[in-house]
Amino acid sequence: MLEARRGAWWDANKIGMSPPPIETPRGWLMIYHGVRRTPSSSIYRLGLALFDLEQPEKCLIRGDSWMFAPEADYERRGDVQDVVFPCGYTVAEDGDTINLYYGAADSSIALAHGSIRCLLAWLDANGHSEQAHDRRLRQS
Repeated sequence: MLEARRGAWWDANKIGMSPPPIETPRGWLMIYHGVRRTPSSSIYRLGLALFDLEQPEKCLIRGDSWMFAPEADYERRGDVQDVVFPCGYTVAEDGDTINLYYGAADSSIALAHGSIRCLLAWLDANGHSEQAHDRRLRQS
């Protein structure tokens, strides 16, 4: 469905899904983790992608940058430093509020709250069409 990107991307070395994609009116919203290796270690961060409802193998939009990264001490220090990865979520009765359970530094599980509507808006502002990206690669 989604591959690690080549080059200097934040998710260039490895990606992984965790919770199932979230069905939205616009498509399947996927929260995934990406890994970027640095000279001193690796950094695990969260990103977003949106897939077609009818053809879920088709990625519509993928975030150009990460949307959630290790910041708090418990996310930066533990068994593995600088790690956050999605583990699961619940969606509240309002259909918008998301409670995201995530791993932190391979030492604890934490909880973040957000809005599916805001995640989609972030993706619109910080993402691009995978098809447009593929065309640019073929032309270069």
